[in-house]
Amino acid sequence: MHLRIGVMGGTFDPIHHGHLVAASEVAHRFSLDSIIFTPAGEPWHKAEHTPAGGEERYLMAVAATANDPRFEVSRVDIERPGPTYTVDTIADLQKAFASTQPHDTAEWFFITGADALAGVNGWRDPQHLLESVHLIGVTRPGHVLIDPGLPEGAFSLVEIPALAISSTDIRSRVATGAPISYLVPDAVEHLIAKFELYQPTSGKQAHAGIG
Repeated sequence: MHLRIGVMGGTFDPIHHGHLVAASEVAHRFSLDSIIFTPAGEPWHKAEHTPAGGEERYLMAVAATANDPRFEVSRVDIERPGPTYTVDTIADLQKAFASTQPHDTAEWFFITGADALAGVNGWRDPQHLLESVHLIGVTRPGHVLIDPGLPEGAFSLVEIPALAISSTDIRSRVATGAPISYLVPDAVEHLIAKFELYQPTSGKQAHAGIG
């Protein structure tokens, strides 16, 4: 069997409906059999720690994707020590696929924000990454992408209206007591409240993983 597998990387702090709509739209347009969400462990490009720990972000991702059989969540980046690099994420997932499904082949797609594509050449081992996956940049309609300087055919762009939602805005709304209903799945809203995430005086910024 030949499969088409998407990998959606990010901090998911928190995961929201924009992420889910983007994953669903990409799965449809590129005929993907599945999409693996990979919450980052220690994002190398962020000097500060994320407000929610790795375990909390993983649990929110699991809760958000539970009802869609196309989606799964991997712990590969959370369990790997040190900074998270996309080329390592893909290598680990491909190795796991080969060991668990030795009789199948797969074509791999990495889904990220379109802005991130402009910096791909500064990522670790970009040439190997480009040989391993097709890059898909998701962006809100009307956004102008800076020329990523990538080879023709190495990437695709997909406009997603729901990407007007942002994790930064959601964290800010929680901190100020504004509602986040309909911006995130109900299960994610419940976990944010349960773990008291994104409260400026909660002291809950380092539960598990990184903080």
